[in-house]
Amino acid sequence: MSEQRPTLTTRQGHPVRDNQAMRSVGERGPATLENYQFIEKITHFDRERIPERVVHARGTGAHGYFEAYGKIGDEPASKYTRARVLNETGVQTPVFVRFSTVIGGKESPETARDPRGFAVKLKTVDGNWDLVGNNLKVFFIRDAIKFPDMIHAFKPDPVSNQQEPWRFYDFICSHPEALHMVTWVKSPWGIPANYREMEGSGVNTYKLVNDQGIAHLVKFHWQPKQGVRNLTSQQAAEIQAHDTSHATRDLYDAIERGEFPEWEFCVQVMSDGEHPELEFDPLDDTKRWPEDRFPLLPVGRMVLDKNPDNVFAETEQSAFGTGVLVDGIDFSDDKMLQGRTLSYSDTQRYRVGPNYLQLPINAPQEKAVARTNQRDGQMTFYVDGGGEEKHINYEPSLLGGLGEAPQPEKDYHQHVEGHLGRYQTSRTADDYQQAGDRYRTFADWERDDLVNNVGNDLKKCPEVIQLRMVWHLWHCDEDYGRRVAEIAGIDLEKAKALQPLPGKPAPGENRPGSTYSGGQPESGGKKEPATTEEVASAK
Repeated sequence: MSEQRPTLTTRQGHPVRDNQAMRSVGERGPATLENYQFIEKITHFDRERIPERVVHARGTGAHGYFEAYGKIGDEPASKYTRARVLNETGVQTPVFVRFSTVIGGKESPETARDPRGFAVKLKTVDGNWDLVGNNLKVFFIRDAIKFPDMIHAFKPDPVSNQQEPWRFYDFICSHPEALHMVTWVKSPWGIPANYREMEGSGVNTYKLVNDQGIAHLVKFHWQPKQGVRNLTSQQAAEIQAHDTSHATRDLYDAIERGEFPEWEFCVQVMSDGEHPELEFDPLDDTKRWPEDRFPLLPVGRMVLDKNPDNVFAETEQSAFGTGVLVDGIDFSDDKMLQGRTLSYSDTQRYRVGPNYLQLPINAPQEKAVARTNQRDGQMTFYVDGGGEEKHINYEPSLLGGLGEAPQPEKDYHQHVEGHLGRYQTSRTADDYQQAGDRYRTFADWERDDLVNNVGNDLKKCPEVIQLRMVWHLWHCDEDYGRRVAEIAGIDLEKAKALQPLPGKPAPGENRPGSTYSGGQPESGGKKEPATTEEVASAK
């Protein structure tokens, strides 16, 4: 970075000394509410468009139901979770699912090379559970503070109003963890044939909690019973030439014909903890959990059997949030999950309004009617259910009103301890490994499509970006980098001669330990509380 560049600041004029990481308790600990820089950045980002969604604007949806098997794999679901929706068999839980593209606007073609959103709202008897993810099981970044930068880079240039490959790869060049997602998106998997033949994933790591207060880390997945099918760039172009809504049409027509699409709901689980024996951090959403080590365990099935009666009232006003969980499903310290939990619900309050949860499409089912002390705000059209005493809209009260739910007999209490600071990720060795693994497992035709897509994109980029991208890809897999360089006309030897990115470990290496974003190693032991004498002397 040139020292002559103007300094990045917040809207308050405060210089931004770290735009790469949120503050957290230890490297893997939870983010803190006083992440003011992040909160200002993400809440402003959520309000950049009116009224269209900033991302996932192009979408379609359908109603259906979820049925649990009562088991996780071959074991009772209760071993892992006390969530009723995953334990009770013979119950059809209503769901609404919205499928979407990410970057394009509301009328953009559904043949776009783009991740696909896969958002499920389960209206359980214990309230709503939103599972918001995509079709590729991973993401581009692992810290939510980078999300506005990422979307800005992928959106059209603010001057030319055109999506430019150089903007996309300029961002990717500085984030090696994104190479895994790029390898998926630029392959045929980046253009699903339709929504029915598409996988879904919660992407982030959550926790399952049982009635003994024991937690397990978990990844959620939707596997289509229809099979998986994707398109090459040429096939997508042929479809787009005569139909820009092919995926919406396919889903709608299939349901109208009575060919109801179905997905099996599966989980991957591992014990709660840091897992230093793994070459990747299980909280890192740019990594997949290898299925040969953490198999997909069936949990239930979902069927979509009804199209919306009103697209605007249902599909467009449907609102999802990663923080909408039910008892028995909990948060992990995944930094993308923690950032999304603020951002997703915040953007719905802005886009749809503060009372978006009173809309029928978003409101819980009749067995879980909302009873709150929240009042008023724009477009309030009823008062949430309260206690018998209408004058009491607060809690607690000796006179009536709402009361707290009983506490579980045994609950999950995570121990958290660490230094407060902004941390670099220490487990970086796998940033190149999983991308290379994915390249090697693709079929020949998938590799051909991938290297042609990336190579032709790089032809439109400045040399500095071309060389760095080939350097990255060569370190993922030598054949991957070589073929892209040949297609783009890039000097492979010149690219290989580049040094590692400033301040980042060499490919295939971890940082030696927890490191603050300024480069200093984490140091200093636990500070014991001051004694009474020390407090007195300080006065």
